[in-house]
Amino acid sequence: QVQLVESGGGLVQAGGSLRLSCAASGSIRSIDSMGWYRQGTGKPRELVASIDSGGSANYVDSVKGRFTISRDNAKNTVYLQMNSLKPEDTDVYYCYAFIMANTGWANYWGRGTQVTVSS
Repeated sequence: QVQLVESGGGLVQAGGSLRLSCAASGSIRSIDSMGWYRQGTGKPRELVASIDSGGSANYVDSVKGRFTISRDNAKNTVYLQMNSLKPEDTDVYYCYAFIMANTGWANYWGRGTQVTVSS
């Protein structure tokens, strides 16, 4: 079984920082891309950041210069460092990973972690 476990969400004031982590575990043979989506109430999901196996990253324009995605391949973990947070960043953040397990390639998702930015 493959699962992704997220951590690091919480409540922070505008201008503050949070670091999200997502660790994949289970019968993992290989991991391609990893990243983070966010889902607002009444809105479609938005891809916030992604990173490929070689470390090349992409960001949605609204977070460029504020968020940094990284990964530790040895730990099967992806991170999202969020600085200069704004109230509009408030959302549930979901990590994903494209993983080859015993059953072949598939997308896996975390259960989500709430990020709330006040002020």
